[in-house]
Amino acid sequence: MTYSGPGTATVKLIILDRDGVINEDSDEYIKSPQEWKPIPGSLEAVARLNQAGYQVTVATNQSGIARGLFDIDALNAIHQTMAAALRRFGGHIDGIFFCPHGPDAHCNCRKPAPGLLLAIAERFGVELDGVPVIGDSLRDLQAARAAGARPILVRTGKGERTLQQQRILLNDTPIFGNLSAVADFLLKSDSTMGRT
Repeated sequence: MTYSGPGTATVKLIILDRDGVINEDSDEYIKSPQEWKPIPGSLEAVARLNQAGYQVTVATNQSGIARGLFDIDALNAIHQTMAAALRRFGGHIDGIFFCPHGPDAHCNCRKPAPGLLLAIAERFGVELDGVPVIGDSLRDLQAARAAGARPILVRTGKGERTLQQQRILLNDTPIFGNLSAVADFLLKSDSTMGRT
């Protein structure tokens, strides 16, 4: 999966949802670094993608800020915890893009709107056509489609629930057990196509 934007070097980009893809999700929200728990294999998957030359980014709704459940300092601390955990596997995130608004804000950055993905495209100077967007909820997939990217569902987090509730809508969406399986598929595809 190689993408280039006008006047830019070739970039291999992947966009991940955070809760339910990288770390365990919670209906009570992830409000502190202590509540952030990686999904088994996810950190290694990010590191493998990094090592294969992917720019790994995160696009995440964080309405807990608007709801007063945590503040930006707590969110930054959670992301520092995630970064430290990734470093232990030789991995990193190249950019974290988040929406702090609640569902009533009607903003363009809260998924299923495509604003976060479009901001990532602008920052990295790429077109989103074919760029994998990995999520566990319907709104992740809807945002990917709205941005012209390639939606992929994982069964972790809310993925099983999404699959059961939206099976008809997901007919053309690739489905994988977890982020590690997605990484395996992408890296194998790159190898088959002669990419490094």
